[in-house]
Amino acid sequence: MSLLQQAEQSPDTERMFDTDTKAMGYLPNYTRLFAHSPAAYLAWQQLNGAVKAGMELRRYELATLAAARALKSSYCGLAHGKVLRDKFFDAPTVVAIASDHGSASLSAQEVAVVNFAGKVAADATSVIEADIVDLRSHGLDDTEIFRVILAVGARCFFSTVLSAARAEPDPQYSESLDVNLRQALSFGG
Repeated sequence: MSLLQQAEQSPDTERMFDTDTKAMGYLPNYTRLFAHSPAAYLAWQQLNGAVKAGMELRRYELATLAAARALKSSYCGLAHGKVLRDKFFDAPTVVAIASDHGSASLSAQEVAVVNFAGKVAADATSVIEADIVDLRSHGLDDTEIFRVILAVGARCFFSTVLSAARAEPDPQYSESLDVNLRQALSFGG
């Protein structure tokens, strides 16, 4: 599952496991990992919920996938690529988004968001005023831009934790995603 041993069982971990198993239909490997710190997991869920609540789901998922790609997080790439496939696009389009989003059937605004999200995840200090001006020119206001930054920042936390512990993507992704999509969403970490 990861480089770390499984956490000891406690009432908190049992609640986590039950909740996530009911929500997902299986126990994700990331839940097992976060059993080492149930309070951090709860805080993550609250933070991520607040970030998602302020955005359109499609934009959130595109920004999240861009961050996962920049961070080389296969786990998050598979998870959020699956959401994009299930809710917004067909599999070949998600493959295109994952490999060369500029050639996918995204709007100009979505391409700008994916470009920006990838840049923030790869090197937040490289963001300059022109990047913000570009997003404004594509119709985003400053609150929407800030929400993209929040989505990327939250993904950086979660992806970094999973990658550093070498949490393996859940085997359910092998069952639910075709081989081309799995390969496109497996970014290396």
